[in-house]
Amino acid sequence: MLIERFIAAVVGPPFGLTGRVKIESASGEESHLLGLTKVTLRKGAAEQEFQIEEVFSSPLSIKFAGFDSPEAAKTLKGREILLPREAAAPLNAGEFYIEDLKGLKVYITTGGTDTVVGEFCDILEGGGGFLAEILLTESAQKRLVPFRDEFFGIVDPAAGTVELLKPWILD
Repeated sequence: MLIERFIAAVVGPPFGLTGRVKIESASGEESHLLGLTKVTLRKGAAEQEFQIEEVFSSPLSIKFAGFDSPEAAKTLKGREILLPREAAAPLNAGEFYIEDLKGLKVYITTGGTDTVVGEFCDILEGGGGFLAEILLTESAQKRLVPFRDEFFGIVDPAAGTVELLKPWILD
């Protein structure tokens, strides 16, 4: 199942005296945030829609309507900015949204037969790149596997599966 909304950024501390708040992009991309006019902010389970007066690129910050002082803007700190899929950072070929990978069944193919060996839990940043966190089916233990082409073949979020090419990496 593809996720329809993403955490695009997190609201940071106030910036300046007019109620602007700094924004930390979740993807590292910023261009898709610059044209926003309204967003949903989430804190815990509570969600609320907010109008945006202006988005600034340097530093990346937002002025929300009705928040006209640093004290008022401070109340928004830590909230997640949710955006619909169509407003999320665009993907290049071979890229995936992490949320779309979570829950995918990890399988290996031996002798023409596919066997599910685990489930994608998350993608973590490691010193040498991204690591796939996999919950193993048999032992319920988690393993970290470099998320690179040499270890993973077909990644198909629509089918709910990802192919592991080198099963020995789970040992």
